[in-house]
Parts: sequence; structure tokens; C-alpha cells
Amino acid sequence: MVQLRYNFRVYPTPGQRISLARAFGCARVVYNDNLRARGQAHAAGVKLSDTDLQRLVVTEAKRAPERAWLADVSSVVLVQACQDARAAYRNWWDSLSGKRKGAKLGKPRFRSRKDNRQAIRFTRNGFSLRPNGRVYVAKVGELKVSWSRGLPSDPSSVTIIKDAGGRYFVSFVVVADDQPLPEMETEVGIDLGLATFAVCSDGKTIASPRFLRQAERRLKKAQQALSRKEEGSKNRVKARIKVALAHVRVADTRRDWAHKHSTRIIRENQAVYVEDLCVKGLARTRLAKSVHDAGWSMFTRMLEEKAARYGRAFSKVDRWFPSSQLCSVCGAIDGPKPLSVRTWTCGCGAVHDRDLNAAKNILAAGLAESLNACGGAVSPAA
Repeated sequence: MVQLRYNFRVYPTPGQRISLARAFGCARVVYNDNLRARGQAHAAGVKLSDTDLQRLVVTEAKRAPERAWLADVSSVVLVQACQDARAAYRNWWDSLSGKRKGAKLGKPRFRSRKDNRQAIRFTRNGFSLRPNGRVYVAKVGELKVSWSRGLPSDPSSVTIIKDAGGRYFVSFVVVADDQPLPEMETEVGIDLGLATFAVCSDGKTIASPRFLRQAERRLKKAQQALSRKEEGSKNRVKARIKVALAHVRVADTRRDWAHKHSTRIIRENQAVYVEDLCVKGLARTRLAKSVHDAGWSMFTRMLEEKAARYGRAFSKVDRWFPSSQLCSVCGAIDGPKPLSVRTWTCGCGAVHDRDLNAAKNILAAGLAESLNACGGAVSPAA
């Protein structure tokens, strides 16, 4: 069993939009008050429990005249905002102490009312699914949902999101009991690139869609129109939404494309091996726009998640493995080559396509690693 998120578009009425805006604002204020109280308590050397902080920024704040409007929204939203602040603060401290793996996190920042993305979360006692297909949210009402599929189980929580383009979504947390896919005999190594998005070791290729490059003209016109609008005017707000929708359209198309191709690869292969690319480093070069447009990290993350979900094997080959320098026939290393070299001939007489040869070497290295019981790095067999 695995926890998943199921997202659906919702269409609130004008009155419900006002209620949601009020809830977004109250959640933001409680979150900021919680962070501020934690910082002040730490500076004063006072230890406050999570219960004390919640009582301070929610229960007692409602009784104060300057915070009386917090009672106009569901208390579930305010409690969950406190939980978010607690998680952000704990993650920061765990990152400083080394308890949390990954890159170091900075100190949690206050949320701004100018943030274009807003979100609130409800637990089981704050929402319910109605027989008419709508979602009831406390102190908001029944929201019309555009259902694209059914839920595999009863949701444990729901998050209502307003994105930069002014669209509203509901995100349900559900438990899915997916059965493993039938076993396949094929295994594949994938070499990711820019000219061709992916070259597989079996000879199949995936063309690079370049979604951002295709939308650049539309984005340019929308951005120019935004730059000509007066600061603080309603026309500027409309122009900003048009720019945001243009970017959202690109991101949604890229994500949908990555989902479809990653699902197909997982269904057709028992094991998938990819190269562990340093996307952060590549994003600092002159190829930054193309690297971000490709979405390698999102694609490999989807492969890894779906492999674990459907009983497939997934592994990343060390980024220092010389996949483009190694002959997949004899195993000889021919040395580094500039990106302009797309084909090369080995001393053994084999003529290699650069990307296909790299994909074959990635497959061989992945298989060698999977057979290595000690866990150390090994070289693929020639």
C-alpha cells in the first residue's frame, strides 16, 4: 500500500471564492504568527510546546479584537497551518543538526499575501464527499469537482489549491493498493539528452518536445503586454494572470507528457537504468534554459516512483561512469569527446552512435550493479 495524491479541478462560485480567499488569508496569518512566536521563544530561551503555540496563535488570538476575524473560517484550517509551521521549523533544525538528509534548508520564511499560489488543508472532520459528486468544505460549502477518475479509497485529507493562474484544485490523499505488473523479460538503459530527449538501449528514441521553446513567442507577447500596464491597475492584474496561465500551460503539458512516457517505459520493461545526472550543475551553464525545459529530474523521479509502485527495478548509474567514452562491444575507453561528435569508431572496428552506445553502457553498468552483492562500484562486462 502506498499513499498517493489525486488532483482534480474545482469550480467555486463567486461567494465560495470569497470564503476561500478569507481562509487562505487566515491560514497565512496563523502560519506567520506561529513562526514569529517560535523565533521569539527561542531568542528568549523559553521552551513552548506545540500545544502552547497553537493555543497562543489560534485560541487566544480569536479572543483578541485584532484577530477576532479568525473565527470566520474553519478551525481545521488554522490547526493545519500550525502543523505546517511546526514541520517547517523542525525540518530546518534537523537540517542544521544533520538529522535530515539532503541539501541544507534555510530558515522558514513568512508567507506573503502577494504569493500567487495559495493552499489550505482539511482533515477528515473538515470535509466530506457528497452523493451528488461534490465536495463539502467546512464554512465554504459544496464545491463542484471535475472528476476524471474515481478514488481508490476514502481520502484522509484534502488540500485546496489556488495556482498562479487563478485556477482552483482539490488534492486528495488516498491509499492505493496497486498490484505488481506482470513480469517482463526486457530491461532497458536510458541515455537522456537535449537534441533527443531519451535514447534507449533497445534502439527506441523519444524526441525532445521542447515545450518552453514552442511557447516562447506566446510568452513573449504576454510578458510585453504585462510590462506596459500601470502598476496597481486592474489591467495589470489581468495581464499577470495571462502570463501565469501561459506558463502553467507549458508546465501542465510537460508533466502530462512525462507521465505518459514514464508509464509506458515501466510497463514494457522489468528493470530501468538511467544515468545520475547533475542537473543543478548543468543548469548553471549556457544550456540552462534547455536543461530546465527538458525536465530530466521530473522524468527520472516518475520512473523511480512508478517502478516502486508496480514492482519494477530502477537504478541510477554513477554520474562519473564514462558511458560516452566506453565501447559497448570491446569495453575499451576511447577518451572524452566534444558534444559535436555524434558518431565515432572504436579501435575494434565498431561504429557507434554516441547516444545509443551510452544507453547500452548504462544498461550494462546497471546490470553489473544489480548483480554486485557487496554494494561496491563495479565495471560492466565487455
